[in-house]
Amino acid sequence: MPKRILQGTVVSDKNAKTIVVKVERRFTHPVLGKTVRRSKKYHAHDEKGEFKVGDTVRIQECRPLSKLKTWAVLERVGK
Repeated sequence: MPKRILQGTVVSDKNAKTIVVKVERRFTHPVLGKTVRRSKKYHAHDEKGEFKVGDTVRIQECRPLSKLKTWAVLERVGK
């Protein structure tokens, strides 16, 4: 089974080797037909501490690294 890849914005880099990434998804509401935005935060592994708040990054599923961390950063997409 392939590993999921998500794209989001870094909202926190205060933890050692960890960043928090906010991923937003948009979908059409089944009854109202309106476009709805939902977001979720993921803890991702950042070994070198190179990503800062505001960066747009891609994260990929990985084995559990800690209680909350099951994602690892792949690359920076933009500032």
